[in-house]
Amino acid sequence: MEIYREKRELAAKNPGKAERIRRYGSMRFKDYVTEWKAGQRDLSPGSLRSLDSMLNNHLYPALASRRMNAFDFKVVEGFLQTTGRGGVGLAAQASAFNWLKSILLDAHRLGLYDEHPIQGVKPPRYRPGRAVIPSPLQLRGIRDAGDETFRLLVDLMTGCGMRNGEAAAVNINNIVADDVYRITEQVHHTTKRYAALKARKVGDYRDVPLPVMVREGIERFAEQHGTTDSGYLLLHPKYPSRPLPPHWLPYHWQKIKKAGLAPIPGAWWSTASGTSSRRTA
Repeated sequence: MEIYREKRELAAKNPGKAERIRRYGSMRFKDYVTEWKAGQRDLSPGSLRSLDSMLNNHLYPALASRRMNAFDFKVVEGFLQTTGRGGVGLAAQASAFNWLKSILLDAHRLGLYDEHPIQGVKPPRYRPGRAVIPSPLQLRGIRDAGDETFRLLVDLMTGCGMRNGEAAAVNINNIVADDVYRITEQVHHTTKRYAALKARKVGDYRDVPLPVMVREGIERFAEQHGTTDSGYLLLHPKYPSRPLPPHWLPYHWQKIKKAGLAPIPGAWWSTASGTSSRRTA
């Protein structure tokens, strides 16, 4: 009777909220997420890919059929404990928790909960591994261990601060001055096609300093191998009509590491003089 009376009072005071609770409270989590996801128009393709992965691999298997009005902090805590016991890595746990938090926050704003179901829940503590920066000597050894394409990618990433996909989309027409390169696009890791820069719109760009060595490397590669009509240098080794695939660089880097052809940052290795050292940063 007390619950019934509270519902009657809520309906009288705030009919809109009462209608939202009636409509969404009994909705199952998977159905709610489908409707919520349709409104996330600002998500980039990469974010949508991450969301779909978290939903299909972690959230849906545990929560798909649960009704939205049945969520509280104990349910969320139970989900985290289950993923932890299942051997899910901390990075994936943290990502799944953040997506679940966003979804339940949306439901909280609709009025489904008096208190946010995440309140009081301690999120997974993901601590990324230590970053190791190559020394100039190590970097020279890494660069020289690969072929011409690998060396050009290393030069672009280290000399101009490009991401993998941005380096794969290198274009000779983007040399806008002797010492300036204009980064305008990337090879997207999902579509494997040219796309706008990460978190930017089509047509956005950023200008970066262009060291002489990198500019000469771009021009030398273009002279020896040619470019497309649009000025692109790096193409798919089997399908020349396509860009260099995003997996090309990590694949060749793994081959170089396994073969022991280059000094690996943070690991023991022998220099040309025969001495050994351990360089980390």
